[in-house]
Amino acid sequence: MIDALIFLKVIDFSWNDRDKKEKGIGLSKTVIATGVFDLLHYGHLKFLEESKKVGGRNSRLVVVVARDKTVEGRKGKRPILSEKQRRALVEAIKPVDMAILGKEDFSMEDIIKKTKPDIITVGYDQEDVQKMVERIIKEKKWNIEVIKIKKFGKSGLDSSTKIKRKIAGDLK
Repeated sequence: MIDALIFLKVIDFSWNDRDKKEKGIGLSKTVIATGVFDLLHYGHLKFLEESKKVGGRNSRLVVVVARDKTVEGRKGKRPILSEKQRRALVEAIKPVDMAILGKEDFSMEDIIKKTKPDIITVGYDQEDVQKMVERIIKEKKWNIEVIKIKKFGKSGLDSSTKIKRKIAGDLK
C-alpha cells in the first residue's frame, strides 16, 4: 500500500534514510569517531552511541577504522580481524552512518578535510589521538570540537584484550 502511494507521489517516504545521511541532507552535525574496533564489544557500542548523541538530532556519525599496518605499528601486533572486516562490522552498527578506513600513516588531517566534521570524539584511552587531533585543529585554525567519551562499565568483558584473555582461559 505504501509503495503504491509513493509511486503515485501521494506521499514522500523512504524505507532507508541512509542515502540521505550519506549525502548530508537534513543533518545538523557531522561527528567523527576513531578506533581499532577489533572484536567488537559492549564498550565499542556505547562509545559509538555516545559519539552519535553528542552531534545532536539528525547528526551524521562517520567512524574511522584503524588500518592493520597502523595497529601493528602502534601496538606491536596485528588485529584479529582484518581492516575490511572491522570496517564492515562497524558500519553495520545502528548509530554509524558511514565507516571508512584510516590512513596507514595515522594522519587525521586528510580525513578531517574530506569529512568536514563539527565534532571529533575520542575514547577514554585515546589520549595520543586526542592530542594529535587537537594539534591539527589548532594549527589549521579549524572550528572543530573534540570530546572525550567516558569509559562504560568497570568490569566484565569491556575490552578486546579481556575478550582475548577469556578465550585463552586466562581471565577468571
